[in-house]
Amino acid sequence: MVGPDDGKLGFLGTIGVRFMIDGSETGGGFSLVEHPMSPRALAAPLHRHMNEDEYSFVLQGRMGALLGDEVLEARPGDLVFKPRGQWHTFWNASDQPTRILEIIAPAGFEQFFERLSDMGGVTAVSPEALGTLCAEYALEMDPGSVCRPG
Repeated sequence: MVGPDDGKLGFLGTIGVRFMIDGSETGGGFSLVEHPMSPRALAAPLHRHMNEDEYSFVLQGRMGALLGDEVLEARPGDLVFKPRGQWHTFWNASDQPTRILEIIAPAGFEQFFERLSDMGGVTAVSPEALGTLCAEYALEMDPGSVCRPG
């Protein structure tokens, strides 16, 4: 059993992460993390996974998502499928906190989150280090899809 206060916590630079079920516990079949998101927070630049599918189940708030060319908004109880190979991003679409459960199948990408959190998150890591980490996990990211202030 994983209780509401169980699991290692981390910060990815824009959103949080709580590690709930690791791939080592599922024979590599899937992993489960929770992403708490501050109001209007963007989770990541436009990106796509080559090795895993992601499923986002909204627990609280509203999650916006761009899946290919489709923009959608999910509410509590909605499940959003983000298939491997599809360009996507997601964000908190409200002025209130949002929480989602992220199912990753097969497992393994949760280690990307752990390593990125240990490096200080996407806003603290150098573009070179982020590029190397993305390559290790067959993740393509388009940092130019996000405008940086200043």
